[in-house]
Amino acid sequence: MERLIKCSDGRVIRVEEAGDPHGKPVLMHHGTPGAGVLYSRHVSDAANRGIRLIGYDRPGYGGSTADPGRTVADCAPDVREIAGVLGIDRLAVWGISGGGPHALACAALLPDLVVAVGSLAAIAPYGATGLDYFTGMGEENVDDIKLMLADEPAARAKAFDDRERLLALSAEDMVTAFPTLVSVVDGAAFTPELGEYLWSSGRIGLASNDQGWWDDGKAHLQPWGFSFDTTWVPVQLWHGRHDRFVPFQHGEWLAGKIPGVEAHLTDEDGHLTLLQNRVGQVHAWLLEHF
Repeated sequence: MERLIKCSDGRVIRVEEAGDPHGKPVLMHHGTPGAGVLYSRHVSDAANRGIRLIGYDRPGYGGSTADPGRTVADCAPDVREIAGVLGIDRLAVWGISGGGPHALACAALLPDLVVAVGSLAAIAPYGATGLDYFTGMGEENVDDIKLMLADEPAARAKAFDDRERLLALSAEDMVTAFPTLVSVVDGAAFTPELGEYLWSSGRIGLASNDQGWWDDGKAHLQPWGFSFDTTWVPVQLWHGRHDRFVPFQHGEWLAGKIPGVEAHLTDEDGHLTLLQNRVGQVHAWLLEHF
């Protein structure tokens, strides 16, 4: 089921729901770029576990109004608005990749609403003390991030071109769309079903423009707007050693900073394998906290 939610500031957020409509609510923060499209593999798992699975397009993606200059922390009031409109007073949250920091914002900022949070392959804060940000990251991401830091007009022009390139791809092309980012482990886990999901999420998220993608990138590189030095709701973290989208040391850094985290730093996973194989385990853990 899809609906548009009007926020108190006049913006609109596109929301999807699937799984068990009477189940425990779990909200998903999508990757970058993307949309709140729900992956059939996750929907089936949610239905089997009695989960009401919810996805939404972050501002500027898909059917959600842009909010230029947004921070990572700005997702928290959006999640609260979504929950209020859907009649939810307690929910769990997970996020992957570029959605990971947004899930973590919910762990830090919404203790009265969120019961627990899953973080999969999350980006760590740029410039954080003790973090080696780039080693092990695929050249495509390294080049894009460094260009954004050095020359924003050039980076914005490239983002426009990158959007056009991605929209021209087919679902079958997705496995080769990011040649320096997909590790051998991730390539082995790639399926036509996953390709279709990534293609659909990107196509919906980038349908109108590249604003959401640009704003995500900016938000990840600026201060996130919340502290690691406060009490958070329970967090389960997953990160794979073969991840070239978001290198393993990002997960190690977060595991050392998130209060009370249950960390799974695995030798067998990459980036896409978490999306394929670990969300069911995250769902099961989240349900324990209702």
